[in-house]
Amino acid sequence: MGEYSLLGFQREIRLKTNAVIIIFAVSALFAEVRFENKTSQLGLKLRRGQTACADYNRDGWTDICSSGELWRNNEGRNFEKVFQSRGRAVFADFNNDSFPDMFVYNKHKLLINQSGEGFEEAEFPDLEIDSSLAACCADFNSDGFTDVYVAGYENWKKGITYPDALVVNQKGKGWKKLWTEKKYRARGASACDFDRDSDADIYVSNYRLQPNLLLINKGSGKFENKAKFYKAEAGSRKISGGHSIGAVWADFDNDGLFDIFAGNFAHKDSRGRQPESVFLRNNGLQNDFRFENMGQCGLHYQESYASPAAGDYDNDGDLDLFFTTVYKNASFGRQDHPVLYKNEGSWQFTNVTKQAGLSGLGPTYQAAWADFNNDGFLDLVTNRKVFINQGNKNSWLKVGLAGDGEQIPRDAAGTQVLIETGDKTLVRQVEIGTGQGNQNEKTLHFGLGKRQKAVDLKVRWFNGAEQNSTDTALNSLVKIAFSPSSQKGIPDLNPRYKVRSDSPLLGK
Repeated sequence: MGEYSLLGFQREIRLKTNAVIIIFAVSALFAEVRFENKTSQLGLKLRRGQTACADYNRDGWTDICSSGELWRNNEGRNFEKVFQSRGRAVFADFNNDSFPDMFVYNKHKLLINQSGEGFEEAEFPDLEIDSSLAACCADFNSDGFTDVYVAGYENWKKGITYPDALVVNQKGKGWKKLWTEKKYRARGASACDFDRDSDADIYVSNYRLQPNLLLINKGSGKFENKAKFYKAEAGSRKISGGHSIGAVWADFDNDGLFDIFAGNFAHKDSRGRQPESVFLRNNGLQNDFRFENMGQCGLHYQESYASPAAGDYDNDGDLDLFFTTVYKNASFGRQDHPVLYKNEGSWQFTNVTKQAGLSGLGPTYQAAWADFNNDGFLDLVTNRKVFINQGNKNSWLKVGLAGDGEQIPRDAAGTQVLIETGDKTLVRQVEIGTGQGNQNEKTLHFGLGKRQKAVDLKVRWFNGAEQNSTDTALNSLVKIAFSPSSQKGIPDLNPRYKVRSDSPLLGK
């Protein structure tokens, strides 16, 4: 009788344990976000090249430009092709009229937005760059107007390296080629004020096993490559640089500091073990904002990784990573496919491609995030397809920023927004150009997990001025315009932002 009772008790424990496991499994299943391919239903026929997501007509719905073809978002119902040109583009408001203009970086053509009714070509300097795969934009000389950095690539057959170029906006009255430099073969460029000194620095992804550049802004459009000092070259002990194709700035550990993910194509064969993709952690003030190589953090090896894009697809507060590939059949008969990696925290990422409904995607350099249906969840453009996020119950907040067109460019490029939640500090920036020549939606997106209470925002404008927005309701879009009366020198949420008096970064 006693033995039977014990066995019965053990069986009951097993049943309860299995039930708990099943409950947790079901909960995890329902918590997992999935994407659905809605390309054909939306009337889209996208080109293969890089993609920019921007609200060109300011109707509140993000549009798509794919290799020069502009598709208007008709309030989330469908898309309609409204403009066509040849070339890859990024969008920025160069004349401060609040409408995003189009810079076709591989053709060096500037198309000015005519109040959302079309585009007209404007004069732009001859850059003598016959091959460019990327550009990024910010107010690099702090005059209130958005400028352009163009990354030059190569002509492989002729052995030509094309220069990078910085072209500055003459306050809406023309353009000046400030400088060019021919050294490496770049495939990506993106800007960020990672060291919190109120100017935009540039990370350049170089190919052909060449070290990446971290161009530190010294003011008035002057830059100095300090990648080695900041430990940001993305090479290995034996090889100084990788086959970098694209990189992203993102705060992957929620400490309020922008980290780097450098995406490397990497052979592992008779050519050697080439540097793989790496996460570079920003170690903040105490280490003069130098980066720490965190390695692959759970990303599995694929030879032909290409263009990354960071976004919080499941609104849990952690920035995730979508990473394309460009070989269908890699070396030794292996197949490569783009991957969605979920950020699990503590610098660990998990492949959730299958669970998210993104399996079997083909070779592509196309990767950009945007909320096309304004439901608070990021959708994905890749491989000539638009995948609509089916969402979950997590909270979110979207922030739209606008400068005054005098101190701060209208598009607010480079401006950062911070939210403190307990022991975490989330930060996003207005970014024009990411990965290899792609562009995410300009509206900033915060996933806030299970939080239900309102949050306080801190806007750090590009000139160092700060504005606060308190008790901001969740699951909404808040719009904040720059106020010239904004104070400077308000203490940061995170003391790691403060530059020590003996730091070599001062006075640069």
